[in-house]
Amino acid sequence: MTVGEETAKKVKSAGRALDLVDLVAERGSVTFQDVVDSGIPKSSAHGLLTTLVSSGWLEHSGQSRRYRLGLHAWQVGHAYDGHRMLLEASEDVMDDLSAQVGETVQLARLEGIENVYIAIRLSPKPMRMASSVGMRLHAHATGIGKALLGTLEPTEARRRLEAVALPRLTQNTVTDVDDLMRVIGRTRELGFAVDDEEFIEGCRCIAVPVSTDAETGVCAAVSITMPTSRTDERWPHSMYPMLRDGADRIRRAMGLPGSLSP
Repeated sequence: MTVGEETAKKVKSAGRALDLVDLVAERGSVTFQDVVDSGIPKSSAHGLLTTLVSSGWLEHSGQSRRYRLGLHAWQVGHAYDGHRMLLEASEDVMDDLSAQVGETVQLARLEGIENVYIAIRLSPKPMRMASSVGMRLHAHATGIGKALLGTLEPTEARRRLEAVALPRLTQNTVTDVDDLMRVIGRTRELGFAVDDEEFIEGCRCIAVPVSTDAETGVCAAVSITMPTSRTDERWPHSMYPMLRDGADRIRRAMGLPGSLSP
């Protein structure tokens, strides 16, 4: 085996190990067969699982014969503080917004072509969108995702959108990249983005950007999500001023200048 081939083999193994950790994190726990069914060859699965267990990334229960995330995974996750300042700055604002509108308020950051929710204040009303911290959604189909994409340079936003297949989730979902770029350009002009039943039928969202990667290393946005039946005839404009003011409060708490919304 050449040096190049050996390096490629190590990189492939590292990638599979990371995929395995992601699989366990997503499902909570897995069996050996679950790992094989995910696409990792049986010949590699034993070695990868043994290595991850011995290093503390995974734990194995001899009784249930299932694998879960281990203490080392928790330690590494706990040490991550990439958005700690953002979370601290947004706590009171999200509480105030949720109390003011009585709807679900969400804070998300952009990762690739997905928005990842990092803080949520759920609506106290029985009918609400089921979301949780850590949830990943398709950015092209959500208001907060389009607000996040709007913080990128247009060429970078287009590159990310063209790199993946964009699923149509409802009849309102925009999947054509040229059309999406026009929508994102319009959100920059308006200062907000919307999801008008594009991710889930019967659900609407308005979102505004909070910070850009150039400013903090984190593309972030905040949103108000609610059932379509609870939106008024002035939506989304009836929600925009308070959401924009909330985003500006977060920026000030982070020591950032000005506003990203007009």
